[in-house]
Formats: sequence, C-alpha cells, structure tokens
Amino acid sequence: MKVIVDSKIPYIREAITALADEVVFAAGADFTPDLVRDADALIVRTRTRCNEALLKGSRVQFIATATIGFDHIDTTYCRKAGIAWSNAPGCNAASVAQYVESALLLLQKEKGLDLEQMTLGVVGVGHVGTKVAAMAEALGMKVLRNDPPRQQAEGDNGFCPLHELAERCDILTFHTPLIREGEFRTFHLVESNFINSLKRKPILINTSRGEVVNTSALKEGLADGQLSQAIIDVWENEPHIDLELLQEVYIGTPHIAGYSADGKANATRQALDAFCHHFHLPQEYTILPPEPPCKEMQADTLSDALLQIYNPHTDSRALKEHPETFEQLRGDYPLRREKGAYLFHYN
Repeated sequence: MKVIVDSKIPYIREAITALADEVVFAAGADFTPDLVRDADALIVRTRTRCNEALLKGSRVQFIATATIGFDHIDTTYCRKAGIAWSNAPGCNAASVAQYVESALLLLQKEKGLDLEQMTLGVVGVGHVGTKVAAMAEALGMKVLRNDPPRQQAEGDNGFCPLHELAERCDILTFHTPLIREGEFRTFHLVESNFINSLKRKPILINTSRGEVVNTSALKEGLADGQLSQAIIDVWENEPHIDLELLQEVYIGTPHIAGYSADGKANATRQALDAFCHHFHLPQEYTILPPEPPCKEMQADTLSDALLQIYNPHTDSRALKEHPETFEQLRGDYPLRREKGAYLFHYN
C-alpha cells in the first residue's frame, strides 16, 4: 500500500511508516496528479485541493484530512469516483477556545473591557462554538448562540437569529464551516448590510474560514466605526492576505488558532484512526504532543497564567512584521500546549 502524506502533519511519521508499505511525504501545495497517481491513500491538510484535477486517473481510494474543515475536498467528485474520505471534527476545538479566551483576556487587560458586563454572540455552535460558549460563560459573560442548522434540527430553544446578535452583542465570534451555496450559506455571511445593522459597534473575531467575512466590508466597518476592533485568524485569499486589513486589526494571525500541539495530536490521531478503519488495520500507535519546557506556571492570577501559556500578540507581531512568511509561520509553528499541560501556582 502506498500513502502520500502532507509533510507538515505532526507526530505521524513513525505510525504511518509502520502501517503502510510505502510512504511519501510532500508539502501540501506539492501534491500533483503525477505524485498521487499510484497512491492508495492521501493524508492531507487544507492546502491540498483534493478534486478531479488532482485525483482523476489515480488509484486513490481514501483521503483523510487532519483538519476540521473539508471544503478543500471535492466531496461530490469523490462520491462519484468512489473515493472515501474523512475529516477530524472537533480535533482543535479546545485550541480555538484557548485562542479566543486569550484574545478576550487581552481585551480586558489592554482595552479595559469588563467581560462580566458584556454579551458574546457565538455564530456556529458545533464542536468549536460549544467550547467557546462554555469558556465565555465561565468568564462571566452572557452568551447568545446562533446556529440555523442546529436550530432547524433541534428547535428554537437556546438559539437566536443572527439579527438579534447584531442588535445585542458586544463581541461576535464566528465558528461556522464555509458553505458557498444553499439555505445555510456562510460565504460572506458578514457583509456590508450585516455590518451596517450592528447596534453596539462590537468587536469581531473570526477563526472559522476567511471567506465567511467579506474583506472590503470588514475594512469599511472598521473605518467608519461600525466595528470597534477585529481579531482575525483566517483570511480571504490565504496566504495572499489583505495587508491593509492586517495592519488595521487588533490581532491578526496566520490561521493558527487551532494549532495547539494538543489539537494537532488529536487531528493526527483521528486521521490515522480513519485510515486504519478504512483499510482494516490495527490501531497500534500512540500520538502524544511533547511536554512543555516548563510545566510549572507562576502567576498572580489565572488570567495572567493563561496569557503566559498563550498570548496571541506573539503570533500577531510575527505576521504584521513579515506577512510574506504567512505559510512559513504556519508550517513552522512552535510548540503550544493547552492549559491542561500545566500546574499553576499563584503569588
């Protein structure tokens, strides 16, 4: 069996080489029809477009993406071609919640926000949005949830329409998949009409997909004050992002909100589990992230400790100073552990 694996997927090399007869590692952007033609399986990330142009004429029968999102996989073509696929739902939900929590704590520390007096709107309440909502409530925030597919399936209780979030929320955070067409379309969910409907000049956070937010409308909203701040981790046209917007946002990072080592390990494990399930192979491997250099965290408060563990300004400064290194910053992302890896001691 031959498998082509994205070379930036962490913690996978030992396990996959023990499972397959032949393994080729390649950069996500370097997957070509010639490379995959005689492969039985692909293990990819978002930078590999798994469509007819790549797959036609190959013997690929299975694709695993070590990511929550799967809009880089042409699922319609795969179904027609008999190619099975899997993603890694929820793998980095806690990592994204860590990113949003740190951003909120920075807003409290640097901008003087009283989080306990604020209302957060969570748009998209799947694996990630659910953890973000729970985290915000633990900080004392009021949370409104918007998720039309879930509301249709489960009923109105616990959900609010988007226009209500636009009227009532001080901060809006987006955690939807990218859906380009249909009843639950999220492509350019945030556009000029939506921004003009905002009543409280909120802060906008986007860690979902760049195309959920219209870049021009976002820039206009920041310029005219309809939005007070923006925290952006995902961008239209990545890695060729809007440099003007990058300099305008409070925090701008290179699509790394879900890049904790814990989240990466989860994604790799789920991809391998799906691969083994498809090919009826034993799941005899352990995928664990490295220990942090220092497990003991000394701080005055929990908030200070959490910002010592992860401060998004570090990633934001790196991108703002060298936006041309967007892909390198993602590919060579340093070790970042979640709070469960640490022991806290307070002064």
